[in-house]
Amino acid sequence: MANRIAFFSLLVPDYNDALAFFLRIGFTCREDTDLGHGKRWVRIAPAEGDTEILLAWAVGERQIKAIGDQGGGRVWLFLETTDFETDYRQMLAAGVQFEEPPRVEAYGRVAVWSDPWGNRWDLIEFARPDRSGTDSHLP
Repeated sequence: MANRIAFFSLLVPDYNDALAFFLRIGFTCREDTDLGHGKRWVRIAPAEGDTEILLAWAVGERQIKAIGDQGGGRVWLFLETTDFETDYRQMLAAGVQFEEPPRVEAYGRVAVWSDPWGNRWDLIEFARPDRSGTDSHLP
């Protein structure tokens, strides 16, 4: 049996605002289907990504209160890049609010950012093994 995480839901207050934000930072819309009664099936993903995000319109007090806090205040979303500098600059130009300047860790180069609803993300370029089989550290 082959298993994988196909997508996960991200609570948002408005489909159109969320879709506009993610398209602005380089995601693609894989599906946008009207389900009636104001609901839509909206799947997005990074242009070359496999795992998708299902934008979920928050309904009811409990879901509305959870918008932006699905990770309990922790970084819980990780946007991997193979070109940190280019993606970082493009995200800044698109108005993304980074919480810190980029830093280098043993696992790679990273910067924490928040989406417009307060969800905390890492933009991360993982260190890659060099030819000797050890991890190279990014500048």
